Amino acid sequence: MKTYSIALIPGDGIGKDVTAAAWQVLEKVSARSGFELKATTFPWSCAYYRETGAMMPADGIATLRRFDAILLGAVGWPAEVPDSVSLHGLLLPIRKAFVQYANIRPHRLLPGVEGPLKARNFDILCIRENTEGEYSGAGGRVHQGTKDEVAVETSIFTRAGVERILRFGFEQARARRGKLASVTKSNAQKYSMVFWDEITERLAAEYPDVTVTSYHIDAMAARMVMAPESLDVVVASNLFGDILTDLGAAIQGGLGFAASANINPDRSAPSMFEPVHGSAPDIAHLAIANPIAAIWSAAMMIEHLGEAAAAEQIMAAIAAATSAGIGTVPGKDKTETITAAVLAALD
Repeated sequence: MKTYSIALIPGDGIGKDVTAAAWQVLEKVSARSGFELKATTFPWSCAYYRETGAMMPADGIATLRRFDAILLGAVGWPAEVPDSVSLHGLLLPIRKAFVQYANIRPHRLLPGVEGPLKARNFDILCIRENTEGEYSGAGGRVHQGTKDEVAVETSIFTRAGVERILRFGFEQARARRGKLASVTKSNAQKYSMVFWDEITERLAAEYPDVTVTSYHIDAMAARMVMAPESLDVVVASNLFGDILTDLGAAIQGGLGFAASANINPDRSAPSMFEPVHGSAPDIAHLAIANPIAAIWSAAMMIEHLGEAAAAEQIMAAIAAATSAGIGTVPGKDKTETITAAVLAALD
């Protein structure tokens, strides 16, 4: 029997509830599909930071490296730990250390879910560059607290980084409907974004079977609202991809349905899977968090591990639950009710 070792990081707030739900589904589908999942849970979170002064221990990256994949719940508790600390102390170091340069976020309506748009037949795969760009962390502040204070944030775009994420996008488009949308703001950012456009144009010659269109970020935001069905694969920088995928979550019915994968495409290190939503401190004590995004992320994880049939079973079970009206309206159903419906559908 094939065995996969999984690092579970439930994190903060609703992350604990949705990770537990996803793991229940994974255990059931693995038991019937002929493979085994072995989990090791790590308490790394804002609570851990308050106790230790760090979001994860100094050997955290080395510890995670031995796993086949990482399933993350949510990280953040801004009332007690600044988001800049929690993000740069856990999530970003993992993405960068394991070269998880492709952040993949699917956007489509599940059966029974009502989105805010008239359009229903859209299926968008957003691919966000995940390790450099606007989130490189290059910069600093001087004269802090004075009237002369200066803050500098420098975006870093490397040829290797831009080319590999675009090539990844081209490959995904080739495997889907053959359309790639590359998103920049090259009319205003005449160095980094023109650089991105030039690399897009050069790579397009290697993929004659893929139709390539370049959009400015503002035009893409409008298109995702006005004509989402016209889009297939969308590739964008770290910041632009982050913003567009929250818009994608909105048009698919909300963050409770938004799954994501942080992929190391050459598999030299583990990839990490997580729902897009945060820790939601305002509802963390109500047991009404929608676990569908976490369960969908778990399906993406086992598909990445090579268990495509089991991943399809999970997605079919999610669809069966939402088709019955369970988990389709934020706050209507308890987390355990939605989880039970997905588990029942697996039968």
